[in-house]
Amino acid sequence: MKYAVLYALVAVLLSFSSCIPTKRLSYLQEDLEAQNDSLIALRKVMPPYRVQVNDMLSIRIKALDQELVAMFNPIGESNLNATGEQRLYYDGFTVDQHGNIRVPTLGEVNVLGYTVEEIREMIEKRLLSDYFKEDANIFVTVKLAGIRYVINGEISRPGSNVIYREQVSIMEAIATNGDIRITGDRTDVIIVRQYPQGQKVHHIDLTTIDAVNSPYYYIQPNDLILVNPLPQKSIGSGTTGLSSFTTILTVITGLTSIILLATRL
Repeated sequence: MKYAVLYALVAVLLSFSSCIPTKRLSYLQEDLEAQNDSLIALRKVMPPYRVQVNDMLSIRIKALDQELVAMFNPIGESNLNATGEQRLYYDGFTVDQHGNIRVPTLGEVNVLGYTVEEIREMIEKRLLSDYFKEDANIFVTVKLAGIRYVINGEISRPGSNVIYREQVSIMEAIATNGDIRITGDRTDVIIVRQYPQGQKVHHIDLTTIDAVNSPYYYIQPNDLILVNPLPQKSIGSGTTGLSSFTTILTVITGLTSIILLATRL
């Protein structure tokens, strides 16, 4: 009888400490008191992204007579077979440590801290001031050359990635890299973000619907996303009901063997 109570106590303790509850595995959970299909209030409009060091820009200049602006566009003759990120690597404009990019003919242009719209206006103004007249119908396009990020930790496919969109949520970034493993902590995902003054560490809880209103729900270029493991992984206990049962059964079997050996001595 004494041993049965001991077994039961061990089983209960392991059950509480080993299983990962559903609440820690489900994304964007709503308040239980909220009605179905409840409206999620739109978050405040975020300020436009301002270009940082190591960002890559895609700049294209067009006109009615394309030959007039050919000297301002990347030539890329030796890279005609390159596509996607390779083409952007050759023809894109990387922001150096001083916040400058080198544009053909225009030379160095400081873009650090400017929005892509402000950079477009800056280049267009210089072209019209120094090289063309209004009737040339200059058309300048400036875009971020995709959103590059790195994701590490408890993720199915850790590593760097590029998504060619102007706005990417952290949920899309995680899905692109194969989702967070069952042993990953969704309640405290870490984002290391670049700023002109340096880097800052931010946290976001992806298990609550409030995450969509977080200022860190949408990632930015050069973000580092870290998913730490849950305690269940570090202590090596079960993560599902079946694995927890197996762990409990193993412990009980071991205890039984020890007790039987002890009683026979």
